Amino acid sequence: MLGSTRPALAITVGEPAGIGPEIAIRAAWAMRGESNCVLVGDAAFLALTAGLIDPAIRLSALSIQALRNGGLPHFGKERLAVIDVPLAAHVLPGTLNPENGRAVLDTLDLAIEGALAGWFEGIVTAPLQKSTINDAGVAFSGHTEYLAEKTNTAKVVMMLAGQPGGGQPYLRVALATTHLPLKDVPAALTRENLAQVIGIIDADLKSKFGIAAPRILVTGLNPHAGENGYLGREEIEVITPVLEEARARGIDARGPYPADTLFQPKYLEGADCVLAMYHDQGLPVLKHATFGRGINVTLGLPIVRTSVDHGTALDLAARGLGLADCGSMIEAIRAAMQMAHARRA
Repeated sequence: MLGSTRPALAITVGEPAGIGPEIAIRAAWAMRGESNCVLVGDAAFLALTAGLIDPAIRLSALSIQALRNGGLPHFGKERLAVIDVPLAAHVLPGTLNPENGRAVLDTLDLAIEGALAGWFEGIVTAPLQKSTINDAGVAFSGHTEYLAEKTNTAKVVMMLAGQPGGGQPYLRVALATTHLPLKDVPAALTRENLAQVIGIIDADLKSKFGIAAPRILVTGLNPHAGENGYLGREEIEVITPVLEEARARGIDARGPYPADTLFQPKYLEGADCVLAMYHDQGLPVLKHATFGRGINVTLGLPIVRTSVDHGTALDLAARGLGLADCGSMIEAIRAAMQMAHARRA
């Protein structure tokens, strides 16, 4: 769909018993004028859900085989396309069913296939439940790792982003390490790993965000960025040398800065991304500032992938439709659309 001004995006609806289907439908319908949002999930279930949300929502089902034979047909702004990936069992909102785990993974497989084939210019993923897929007999550690495996990508970087309130600068926070116990973080912060992460951030800010000369601010690992070695030597032995090497390669990466003071508007003004050393160093700040409108972006992939910054909210889904906030999903679609346009340029 490269010839269309409305980028075609695959929207995987995630765990069917959670809020994913509702927020995917609501957000895709809201954004249909700007992006050709193609839902990937069980067509009958999504049609039923859409009718309960708003009878004005129009869905048109496509089979996977038809897509593979002829590519993605053009759809106007009056309806949403759905690629039918049937579920194996009835959905009871709020209640996980391992029988549907394989189908959930199938939606992701189809979206990846379509993005690599050029049917879609990006993938936007609603939240899924890892346990459902694992209970279905498929080893699965998460969206990010699965996307890296399926696209043969050796290294990916997790970045969350969003617009804080009060006119503060748009905030992007990438992570040098992700889901590790805190005791394992120092060993994972090798010079090689950190250099790769910074290189990926710089490259993707240029190619997927259209930022010609990205400015990256890097936190230290230890309190007060190590305080000249008194509170730890990772800043001296690992982070600072990597930043010096990055600048020698033309990457504007500055730091290391104390994480407790870096996240202030006066320091973030003009910065394009903050690189935090571990999960709970950077993400609490971002989620506090942007929750409900924050997004997750996977850097380093050959395709565009964005997602919401929250989970399946099974308890909310069990209470019925109309309670979930689709704001993060809308922002994820908007970001994927903007990244698609930047890649075209």
